[in-house]
Amino acid sequence: MSRADEIFRQNCRDILDHGVWDTDREVRPRWEDGTPAHTVKKFGIVNRYNLAEEFPILTLRRTYWKTCIDELLWIWQMKSNNIHDLRGHIWDSWADETGSIGKAYGYQLGVKHHYPEGDMDQVDRVLYDLKHNPASRRILTNIYNFEDLHEMALYPCAYSMTFNVSGNTLNAILNQRSQDMLAANNWNVVQYSVLVHMMAQVSGLRAGELVHVIADAHIYDRHVPIVERMLERETRPAPKFVMDPSVTDFYAFTRDSFHLEGYDPQPFEETIPVAI
Repeated sequence: MSRADEIFRQNCRDILDHGVWDTDREVRPRWEDGTPAHTVKKFGIVNRYNLAEEFPILTLRRTYWKTCIDELLWIWQMKSNNIHDLRGHIWDSWADETGSIGKAYGYQLGVKHHYPEGDMDQVDRVLYDLKHNPASRRILTNIYNFEDLHEMALYPCAYSMTFNVSGNTLNAILNQRSQDMLAANNWNVVQYSVLVHMMAQVSGLRAGELVHVIADAHIYDRHVPIVERMLERETRPAPKFVMDPSVTDFYAFTRDSFHLEGYDPQPFEETIPVAI
């Protein structure tokens, strides 16, 4: 069993067996037919993934990890907030007629700030500090900008990354306010695991732990039967993550810089409805 499968199973079983339903409240999300999308949730889940030992991708069902990377590069490299720059279509429901999702995600990472060393955006500041100030306890990004929330199509879910260097190892904490466990949990874990590997390599470091902190970890009502069936499946071994070792510039990575060897997830034919 891969560690990612084990953690996912534990989280989902705990939510289903001990979680709290919001069926007694008015909720914002709706299904495509207009029905309120209720959830069962647990508050304050913390998961740890040792990236030096295993790449944390599910085998209980396929995670489309190349599409995960496309979105990661769209946000962290391109710093874009326009879906016309993105290969996939996961943001289509939140974009306006021009393709913009407002002042969200990549937009926030691309805003320049003034430092004694010069003007830098959040990503470039992280890259600078990892190379020049690795002992710093201030290496982080935060895209939950209250000033701009009213101009965002969707408030950021995964909103903060804290990077910390211990010896020659780069560790990180991903903070997330909300997590759709079936549709998005492993998607985010894969994305930010790749990001830690990228940041480590271009900074001359090794990838260590990714700690994932989720405030509201939930399963939607129409996802419960799908999750129950998934939890009955056998898991398969985790694949090997391979990254092009010649890339030393963060902005030189492409989707083809990454490969998985031996990724053989269980077949999954179910359609996952998404609440908007």
